[in-house]
Amino acid sequence: MSEAEIDWDSLTFSLTQTDFMYIATCNLGGVWEPGKVLPYGKLEIDPAAGVLNYGQGIFEGMKAQRSAEGNVVLFRPEENARRFQRGADRLGMPPVPESIFIDAVEQMVAANNRWIPPTGRGALYIRPVLWGTGAIMGVAPAPSYTLCIFVTPVGPYFKGGLSCIDLLISDEFHRAAPGGSGGVKAIGNYAPGMMPSINAKKQGYAEVIYLDAEEHLYVEEVGAANFFCIKDNVIYTPELTGTILPGITRASLIDIARHKGYEVIEQKVSTELAMSADEAFCCGTAAVISPIGSITHGETEKVYQNRTVGKITRELYDTLVGINTETVEDTFGWMHKVNLDLTINHA
Repeated sequence: MSEAEIDWDSLTFSLTQTDFMYIATCNLGGVWEPGKVLPYGKLEIDPAAGVLNYGQGIFEGMKAQRSAEGNVVLFRPEENARRFQRGADRLGMPPVPESIFIDAVEQMVAANNRWIPPTGRGALYIRPVLWGTGAIMGVAPAPSYTLCIFVTPVGPYFKGGLSCIDLLISDEFHRAAPGGSGGVKAIGNYAPGMMPSINAKKQGYAEVIYLDAEEHLYVEEVGAANFFCIKDNVIYTPELTGTILPGITRASLIDIARHKGYEVIEQKVSTELAMSADEAFCCGTAAVISPIGSITHGETEKVYQNRTVGKITRELYDTLVGINTETVEDTFGWMHKVNLDLTINHA
């Protein structure tokens, strides 16, 4: 497919095969070999691989975008690299050095640059994954590991752009429990949420809101996104207790809001607080910000702003997107420019 054949305006958040992927390997000793850029394609893997039998794997989600200034930019890639390292530690895998991680991401963006959508019409979604690919029998760390990075052009995660979504609180299912792996992007965290999400969508909702697994009283996450609500101009978001993913978009919105003078409180957010708020939204790399139009819990439905986007939600969205597209000054130093002419380490 040539660039001229890509219908940028019809992009959804889905997989489109691009040209190249990145592969690097490491033995249990923890020394990563230099990675190579290969044509996108299938991989061979041992059926006894640790990732297949015991779920020893993590991933990240990032985006490269064409800015209004004509640059190709990444948003805070150092934070993704550090979260990737924390996840590797938690699952007993050798962390990928930050320099290798960022260099590999840049190579993928440069090698697949024809797939980066024009400014304002999407992004190149970047998926780094770390798998225990060495064969192992018995619950123990795999003897070898593979870092793989692939990319795909994407449109909005929720259809309709900045439009309100309806959510359903689940009393039956939980995303994570204290002491587990809910605070890292472990691959095993996501499959259990598929069935509740599918069931919610069958009922007309965009996604499920998960409550805490201990008291079943506090909002934790929206599917794979972080939750915020706003009441009397104060912004609330669930505190990080080890069961909630420390989202990079979440942290960035907290910084933006405080910079603008808003009070932001990180605490346990009860369903009562969430459903008495004036505005609510969820956020993440994929979703960016998705305003919440309603939350249903049992027989009770809370509708926000008559299902219109709230003032503070829109202000935060416009600032975050403006920083990402270089139409708003990046006072935080978050944006990372990619040199598309960098040397690509082809196999």
